[in-house]
Amino acid sequence: MLSADDPLPFRPERVLVAGVTGAGKTTLAWRLGQQWGLRHTEIDALFHGPGWTPRPEFLDDVRAVAAEDRWITEWQYTSRGTDPILAPRAQLVLWLDYPYRVVRARLTRRTLGRSVLRTRMYNGNVEKPLWRMLAARDPEENILVWQTRTLHKWTERMPAVEAQHPHLLIVRLRHPRETERWLRSHA
Repeated sequence: MLSADDPLPFRPERVLVAGVTGAGKTTLAWRLGQQWGLRHTEIDALFHGPGWTPRPEFLDDVRAVAAEDRWITEWQYTSRGTDPILAPRAQLVLWLDYPYRVVRARLTRRTLGRSVLRTRMYNGNVEKPLWRMLAARDPEENILVWQTRTLHKWTERMPAVEAQHPHLLIVRLRHPRETERWLRSHA
């Protein structure tokens, strides 16, 4: 596993960005896609249909992305079957392993902003009204509860990822400052 200060042995063309909800996976994927000329596909947009319903063609769409030569996407929906599609094709994983206070603050700001402004996202979806989301205790209904329940998912998973996919370069970024330094050094 590499750190923010380790050089990459080559410029990867297929990249996954892993991390807990709210870490900034989509933003980093978009930025690095721009920087390296990789096509960014937001995996949430592939998964969520209108009314937040899962799209039946989700895995077919993920297969189409993975089959391309150059791409970057967020590593999510692992329990929905994305691992055997994305991991074998990827060359690099950027793991955003940020402190809780950072990811909680980011998710809270993002969720509040989207809820209050009624921001339209993929397939016409908008965040639930704030009062409804905060009242919910089900992780499927409250993204803050979801984040808390999945906070250590990647820390628990990464040893198995390394063992199952030895071809993957994994860069563990422990703070947004490290990520910014890594981006500058890999421009």
